[in-house]
Amino acid sequence: MTTDQDLSMDGQSARAVLAAKGIDVTPNKDQGVIKVVKRQGLDGDRPMIGDRVTVHYTGKLLTGKKFDCSRDRKEPFSFNVGKGQVLKAWDIGVLSMQRGEVCTFLCKPEYAYGAAGNPNKIPPCSPVVFEMELLKFEGEALTDDGGIVRRIKVKGDGYTNPNDGASVDVHLQGSCGGRLFDCRDVSFVVGEGEDKGIPLGVDRALDKMQKGECCVLYLKPKYGFGSEGKPEYNIGPDKDVVYEVTLKDFQRAKESWEMDLSEKLDLVGDVKNKGNQYFKAGRYYQAVIQYQRITSWLEMECGSGIEQQKRIQDYIVTAHLNLALCFLRIKEFSQVIDNCNKVIELDKSNEKALYRRGEARLLRNEFSLAMADFQQVLQVNSSNRAARAQISICQSKIKEHHEQDKKTYANMFQKFAERDAKVSFKAKTQY
Repeated sequence: MTTDQDLSMDGQSARAVLAAKGIDVTPNKDQGVIKVVKRQGLDGDRPMIGDRVTVHYTGKLLTGKKFDCSRDRKEPFSFNVGKGQVLKAWDIGVLSMQRGEVCTFLCKPEYAYGAAGNPNKIPPCSPVVFEMELLKFEGEALTDDGGIVRRIKVKGDGYTNPNDGASVDVHLQGSCGGRLFDCRDVSFVVGEGEDKGIPLGVDRALDKMQKGECCVLYLKPKYGFGSEGKPEYNIGPDKDVVYEVTLKDFQRAKESWEMDLSEKLDLVGDVKNKGNQYFKAGRYYQAVIQYQRITSWLEMECGSGIEQQKRIQDYIVTAHLNLALCFLRIKEFSQVIDNCNKVIELDKSNEKALYRRGEARLLRNEFSLAMADFQQVLQVNSSNRAARAQISICQSKIKEHHEQDKKTYANMFQKFAERDAKVSFKAKTQY
């Protein structure tokens, strides 16, 4: 076990003691990071590249002088390991640890603070020692809702990733409850994995992967096979699934800035049709991908004449209206409102945009705002029966809420009166 006494001697002796007790954990075995285990961790797996790890640490010079300590701040430190967010020594060392393990790392300057050191704390070209405890680790969440979690088994090469529309070659292994149900090599277009029976979560994770990467994806039902399940794989509704994905190769699609306007307009029709195909099949998330490609391509474009500009605007308006409808189906009402607002900026009397924004506001219990939208619909088209029906619903809901407020306030005032009466009675009896 390494102790503070090991660091109280001169730097050269301390380095020799640690090196003699420890093991070299650097990939190329250059003695850059020497590890000495002080307390064994729990049996089980170790962090993988990209995992979110939480540690306590103390950093010292070889003289034993402390320069940083998370425990002094009473707050552990979290980072994504293997991503270059921290010192190189940390990325290497933490990947070798188990949960609960405590160890000491002796780090050469090139794995720590380098030739520059750290002003007022660490002299130039200084080896340093870190004592670290790995408190916990978990996969990297690729979505805000935690529905796609990635753990990288093999890091990929380079810095480029597939984009929407890219052609990819992957190897897949899918499992559910420990049972392997899918194992194959497959090629497809990112954003269109549904056509090959590939779940949304795998499709959406690809733009975070690099060539040669092998990762494990943990998918919640929303990103797997949803409430329908996958009968051909004998997977029931609302099941979590796990996919191991290897990105063998890919060819990126052209980005918006790499295409001229004529190229974009040539592609938009097919992309729109693909989105419509997904929408009709109830694959709303996949439809969103297609419609968003259209808006990203055309929103900043200006046509060379009135006719071309109108064509661009028609595509943009239709894409935003379709996005609003998709988001209504998947109950993301703020996105409905955002897309309707973009249409209304271009066409303030757009009946569909006003109506869909009203629907979203009604479902968010914003009854007055919803009613105002439906009233604007009637100003545009007085024969819109659906809007009239929605206004009646809004009026009914507003009345219900007013009645509920009256009851709430009445009960509240009654409680206040009863409390005041008790206080008054108590005062009189005491007197």
